[in-house]
Amino acid sequence: MRSMPREVALASSSRASGALAPDEAAPSSRAPGAQDAPNVQAARAWLDRLAREHYAFVWRTVRRLGIAAAEVDDAVQEVFLVAARHTAPLHNERGFLFRTSQFVCSHERRHLRHQREIPDENALADAVDAAANPEENLARSEQRDLLQELLDTLTPDQRAVFVLFELEHVTTVEIAQMLDLPIGTVASRLRRAREVFTAAAAEKGLT
Repeated sequence: MRSMPREVALASSSRASGALAPDEAAPSSRAPGAQDAPNVQAARAWLDRLAREHYAFVWRTVRRLGIAAAEVDDAVQEVFLVAARHTAPLHNERGFLFRTSQFVCSHERRHLRHQREIPDENALADAVDAAANPEENLARSEQRDLLQELLDTLTPDQRAVFVLFELEHVTTVEIAQMLDLPIGTVASRLRRAREVFTAAAAEKGLT
């Protein structure tokens, strides 16, 4: 996973100056912004902290929600740009960022549906590392690809709760709060997601 790009840090300046990110992909929840901050520095500090504390979570989320490896950094940047333009109080930062990631990923998948995935720059680094330990490197790459294939068998709703519960280790109660869903809905989606995921794994001879 790459470090937080400069563009995300610069989003804090856009936030403080009142610049807006694209209107699409913005969920209903809104984050605290410059109107709530006592000054420009406070608004900038808020977004800097948000990116510092949640960048890794957003990076993993957009990758696991189906964004091609070569497009992950752009999608993550878009998530934080959306956060930069919101102004109302936010009570659940991870929930807001996850829902924003869902919107951004949905848009990106539609945009890239007919485009061929270009090589991931991280894969180039992996290729260099492979000279030292080719077996381990190949196994790690294959496992990542296999996980994406299995996750692709899930619907977006199933994938969201499965990623949060199984991969991010978020409780069903927290998921319900993050996604603004009844806990029974979360449980039923998770149960179905497990069934589909297990069946897909079985078809590949993994169970």
